[in-house]
Amino acid sequence: MDRYLLTIILLFLSNVFMTFAWYGHLRNLSHKSWILAALLSWGIAFFEYLLQVPANRIGHHVMSIGQLKILQEVITLSVFVPFSLVYMKEKLSLDYLWAGLCLLGAVFFLFRSRIFGA
Repeated sequence: MDRYLLTIILLFLSNVFMTFAWYGHLRNLSHKSWILAALLSWGIAFFEYLLQVPANRIGHHVMSIGQLKILQEVITLSVFVPFSLVYMKEKLSLDYLWAGLCLLGAVFFLFRSRIFGA
């Protein structure tokens, strides 16, 4: 499988775990102690790292660290927005659009040499 595609798939899956580890407890465990939420989040984050570490190792063969980081941020937002809207029942605002456009700009600047061959 192509290293770019495998990196994207693994980072996407790791972000699903990460998002639930970081924010899922706010909906389901808000009435429980923070230590219980932290322990549960660490358990979920373990699976995130099982995907994220290989993703970065594979991706680093074909991308710079900066490119990997910006790719991670784009994937994070693409996972977080549906999570916040569907799971957390947050309201959609234009702020998500502006944040997405800023990230697209970051993607452009870090990947432009690959895009334009410069």
